Amino acid sequence: MKILKYTAVAVLVTLAAAQPSLAKKPHRTYVVMNEEVGVPVFPHDITDRPYQVIGEVTAGVRKATIFSKEASQKKVYRELWERAEKLGADAVINATYGDSHMSAMSWGKTNARGTAIRFTATPAAAASSPAN
Repeated sequence: MKILKYTAVAVLVTLAAAQPSLAKKPHRTYVVMNEEVGVPVFPHDITDRPYQVIGEVTAGVRKATIFSKEASQKKVYRELWERAEKLGADAVINATYGDSHMSAMSWGKTNARGTAIRFTATPAAAASSPAN
């Protein structure tokens, strides 16, 4: 009887521990998306729709150890996007990042910067409005 109780508890604990990994993350859709990195961060300007500049965003990605790989463009852009998203941005344009460099506090850090923007009109509305 004790074996059944312990087995039932073990199954419940296993299911509880596995629950977060079984839950699917909701698929996020963005107004625009850079297919290469999966977030709306672009190394160029967006010219097909009007926007308002929110401000400059900066981010830094550090290496965990001296043996860790350099930060990828995808990781750097994702960090930049997380900062811009907190400002309410729809996208980041003119994003740049440099080479990794060592500092007193890390084995390597890659800095990035870009311009956070918010779109002022949808592309269809902007295209259908009469030109003055």
